[in-house]
Amino acid sequence: MKTLIIILSVFFALNVSSCATRVTNRPAKVVYIKKAPRNHKIVKVKGNRYYFWNGKHYKKTRRGYVFVSV
Repeated sequence: MKTLIIILSVFFALNVSSCATRVTNRPAKVVYIKKAPRNHKIVKVKGNRYYFWNGKHYKKTRRGYVFVSV
């Protein structure tokens, strides 16, 4: 009986995995644009501020402007 408990405890200890997972969906390469062009427009979409030029939306970050899909 004692060996059965030891075998079961070892089995459960090896098969228990952490339930904490982290999934990220980041693009492989992010291009930062340092300065927005003069003809940019500031638009609000669902309460968020975006910068619009050349038919694309950009979000302002500390490092510059990043292309986002709205």
